[in-house]
Order: sequence, then structure tokens, then C-alpha cells
Amino acid sequence: MEYAKRYGAAAVLAAVVALAGCAQSPAAPPDDSGGLSVPPAPSPSATATATARTDRPAPQEVLVEVVVNGGFAGVRNKLVVRHDGSYELRKGTGEPTSGRMTKTQVAELRAALEDPAYARVPDRPTGAPAPDGFEYYVTYAYRLVVTRDGEDRPPALKRVFKALPEGHPPTAP
Repeated sequence: MEYAKRYGAAAVLAAVVALAGCAQSPAAPPDDSGGLSVPPAPSPSATATATARTDRPAPQEVLVEVVVNGGFAGVRNKLVVRHDGSYELRKGTGEPTSGRMTKTQVAELRAALEDPAYARVPDRPTGAPAPDGFEYYVTYAYRLVVTRDGEDRPPALKRVFKALPEGHPPTAP
């Protein structure tokens, strides 16, 4: 009899808690703090204000990265251009070299990358590879475009390549 009273009361208590919980709006997340007090979550407007960021990237953030692989000599070169126009070029395992584009050159490169036509360039190669040709990996704004020698490049991609330092991707060993 004691058993029925104890667990019967627990069942009634659980039902009351469940019904009372249904009346709360909004439902509180489960407390897994182990008895520690947990501060309330900030309101969405406070979070948006605290994490708001300007549209301008930091000067040292990467604008575009171009990796070139292949060719008869087995080239592996990497070019990184930052928003401030500084760039670094690493050919193979050699020491990196650096340089700086002019403001006009950076503006041309940025315009080529932000062109809506560039957004429509296929992400992956569309043609057959050329024997001993190069593959090009262009990363801009978290998007990777892969192209290779032997395929017809869209004009928007040609424009990006032309706007790179030295006017082309780094293919020399």
C-alpha cells in the first residue's frame, strides 16, 4: 500500500508539472548546469548589436587565394592576396615572396571577383584536361572555383586572372 501511495503521488506530481509546463511561454531550455545558476540568454536584439560587424573586412584578411598545380615540371604555387593589396607568393617549397598591388589594381581585382558574372562561373572543370596542363584553384568568399588548362574559360574568370599580380596566375616553377 505504501508503494502505491508513493508512486501514485509521484505520477500525479509529474502530471501536474507537465500541465503547468505547457502553460509556460516560451519553454525554458533544460537546465544541465548541475545546480549552478545560469544567466538568462541575451535577447536577439542585444546579440545582434554585440556581434554586429561592418561590411569592411580587415586589411590583412584574405581577399583571394589562387593555387596552381601541375604542368610538366610539377608546379605547386600559392598566391594569397589580402584586402589591403599585399600579397604573398610561394612557389613549391621555396621561401615566399611578397609584394603590394596599387589601390587601382586592388579595386580592379575586387571588381572582377564581385562581378555577378563571376558568381556564375562553374565551380568545377567542364572540359577535358590538357596533357601536362595546370589546374587552378581560386578561393574567394568561401567559394572554390576549379579550372584547368584545355577548357574554355568564361570571360569573368579571365578577368579575375588578368587582375592578379603580374596579370596571370603564378605558373612559373
